[in-house]
Amino acid sequence: MFGKKAQPPIKSLIAQGSRIEGNLRFTDGLRVDGEVMGDVTASPDSPSILVISESASVHGEIHADHVIINGSIRGPVHTRELLELQPKARIDGDIYYRALEMHQGAIISGQLKPNP
Repeated sequence: MFGKKAQPPIKSLIAQGSRIEGNLRFTDGLRVDGEVMGDVTASPDSPSILVISESASVHGEIHADHVIINGSIRGPVHTRELLELQPKARIDGDIYYRALEMHQGAIISGQLKPNP
């Protein structure tokens, strides 16, 4: 596709049935299918992608370049580039984004705030 940057590879997975308690930092790509009770933060030094699947939930802040959500989030979401909200996304918190793609069915309880 024209104008799209190459995505970093997803190198880490929090599997369905897993629960992480505490803040999590990652580089490159992370897929969450389980539950995270804490902040999820990508390294600001390199491009990042975070995928929150339909079965996943995060209770904390999210910080990454490109975020794809199809699960449940309780807390603010900060994206430096693109936020994609899939049909089963449920977000209870404010959203900070540069570009936003929202599918029908996604629910947000919070404010949408564009980044400069």
